[in-house]
This record gives sequence, structure tokens and C-alpha cells, in this order.
Amino acid sequence: MKRSALSITIVSLLGIAYLIYRFAHPPWTALRIAGLALMFPALALLIAARAQLGDSFSLTPQARQLVTRGIYSRIRNPIYVFSGIAVAGLILFLERPYWFLALGPLLVMQFFRARAEARVLEERFGEEYRQYKARTWF
Repeated sequence: MKRSALSITIVSLLGIAYLIYRFAHPPWTALRIAGLALMFPALALLIAARAQLGDSFSLTPQARQLVTRGIYSRIRNPIYVFSGIAVAGLILFLERPYWFLALGPLLVMQFFRARAEARVLEERFGEEYRQYKARTWF
């Protein structure tokens, strides 16, 4: 994994760990437990997706290689999917339901980023990418 991808992953996880530590206080409501139950598996899958993406991770759309193994064999954009789920879990854990208003724009932004990445990948890999796209979700 490239240093930039590793740095972003570590900083994000440290931020989430701090929020969990800072707000880990009783009462442990069903909402907070549900938030953790969403967040932890999503974070684990997000880390796995970043690792599987390897050197292909970038902040801007680039087409270094077409990654189709592991999680990417089922989901084209697992980092976006699992980060959205992790943020939703964090919002539930923090018991800040009004923050779901901020999740909407984040999901829209990720949708448009995914479309931009798809264009770049289709230009570079053509039919191979179209076939991959046909057999995977988002």
C-alpha cells in the first residue's frame, strides 16, 4: 500500500478511535450498540478494500490497473460503500441523528466520484472494464 493511502487510513482510524473513546460512556443504548455493530465490520472491510487496491489508490481518478480481486470482485467501489456505512454507524453511536443530514451530501459526492473514476477506467480498459462493471454492484 502506498504511503499516502496508508496515511489516510491511519489518520481516519485514529480520528474514529478518538471519537469512540471520547464518547464511550453509559448509557449503552440499543442505538449506540447498533452503531458499533455497523461501524466495526464496515471499517474492517474498508481497510481490506484499501489493502486490496494497493498502489492503485489515489485521491484523483487514475487508471493504473483494474483491480477485480477480493472485495472488488463483487463491489466496484467498496471504499465508498463501507465508508458510508462506517459514518452511519458512527452517527448512530454518537447519538447525533441530525448528522445524517451531512451524510446525504457525502453519499452524493461519493456517487459522482465513482462516476468520474468509472469514466477514467472505461477509457483505459474499455471492454474489460465494461464486463467487470456488468458483473459487480456499484
